[in-house]
Amino acid sequence: MKRYIPFFSSILVLLTIFSSQAQIRDAQIPTQGQKPNVIFIVVDDMNSWSVINDYPVLKVPNIKKLVSQSYYFSNASCAAPVCIPSRASFFSGLYPHNTGVYTNGPDVWSSSKKLIEVEAMPELFKKNGYTTWGRGKTFHVALPGTREQDMFDNKVYNGGFGPFAARELWPGNSNWYGIQPWEGPDTDFPDVKNANAAMEFISQKHEKPFFMFYGMYRPHTPYTAPKRFMDMYKDSKITLPSGFMENDLDDVPEMGKELVDGMKSLRTQGLTKEEALLKYLKAYCANYTFADWNLGRVLDELDKSPYAKNTIVVFCSDNGFHNGSKGHWTKSTLWEQADAVPFLIRLPGGKAYKCPQPITLVDIYPTLVEYCGLTPPKQKLDGVSLVPILKNPKYEWDRPGLTTYGEGYSSVRSEQYRYIRYPDGTEELYDHYKDPYEHRNLASKPDMKPVISKLAKNVPVHFEKTVPSKASVKGKKAKDPDEG
Repeated sequence: MKRYIPFFSSILVLLTIFSSQAQIRDAQIPTQGQKPNVIFIVVDDMNSWSVINDYPVLKVPNIKKLVSQSYYFSNASCAAPVCIPSRASFFSGLYPHNTGVYTNGPDVWSSSKKLIEVEAMPELFKKNGYTTWGRGKTFHVALPGTREQDMFDNKVYNGGFGPFAARELWPGNSNWYGIQPWEGPDTDFPDVKNANAAMEFISQKHEKPFFMFYGMYRPHTPYTAPKRFMDMYKDSKITLPSGFMENDLDDVPEMGKELVDGMKSLRTQGLTKEEALLKYLKAYCANYTFADWNLGRVLDELDKSPYAKNTIVVFCSDNGFHNGSKGHWTKSTLWEQADAVPFLIRLPGGKAYKCPQPITLVDIYPTLVEYCGLTPPKQKLDGVSLVPILKNPKYEWDRPGLTTYGEGYSSVRSEQYRYIRYPDGTEELYDHYKDPYEHRNLASKPDMKPVISKLAKNVPVHFEKTVPSKASVKGKKAKDPDEG
């Protein structure tokens, strides 16, 4: 009898595997006829520190809880490393090089012919019979006419970036970089008002499936947060970011260096550059934890509601943030710190998987179309559905992430490499297995030519002309209208 034990053990293992796969396929992906609810939460200027545990003092209990319940895409990229084009890409499902929206500008949805014609994500959900709800930082730009109001069933309230620090706390003449522990009520912050409204919406009885978009303004500047969040870091040992290195631009092409702000926005006011950097890192952490708190409140409301068993949660940032790496404070570059974003998908049942497949936020739209069983939009989506990965986290993905920042500016991210090409043809290549902070540019190494050749095939052949706006890339970093 003993000789049969290995055989039966093997059968038991196979049955367990098949059962596990069936649970992923059947329990988490809705069957035909079911319409799941969607909660889509987007934060602003949040880098990947919370999901890669790269800055130990950072306190993000709610994001960590969400990671423990979600598909965590560890190589996720934004389609553009600034707010408005990034949001235009995931709301439309189109890459910037196909819409001409590369940089921040106040009129892109009326200037881009492609964006005028598309069915934006909330429009499609409404067309498919969903109740649509949106508040906070949505498109971060006015849409033509009443388009935004028409796509949401509620009255959309945005709110803005305030409150701003007192005038005497502004560095230079800019109120965008003021730091102040806020001692007024929490509801002075639009993020809190909008979280309260989101919680109220979730608590209501809904006859139809719903699509809810909650957009936060933090951790974007200004660095004002309720005082208790600033106090959390009062005694913390704030250090320079992991991977911080002086002279990090020595092997970077000139067109890459032109995108760097040199941290001028921090306006040291008698402090050394390092002292100013540490001061602002502490303030950034406070804003980050404040955003985490609002996220947790909304998810807690969902989890105690009857909708938890039939709601998919999508969480991401619109772009990353440098925080001093490569001598740069903000975003608007083609490197990992600006392009990589935290990206989580929680399905009903809350199972956690780490997914290394390199994806782009433009993939969110087709994922929700397939997952929710929607009639596809009239435009052909550039992204690819992630449902195969949701069914099988080890699904082989043969498509790299793509970020662009202007005509001819491209960054291609595979699981191992990041390849950057500028309009003048100069290049960068980094091996993330060996060099996660992109210190060593390998583009000139002869043995890297096959790698470059393969990745370069994903650089767009054609770039739409930049749509007319008040901001455009002309070989230099465009001014971000968020900053005045």
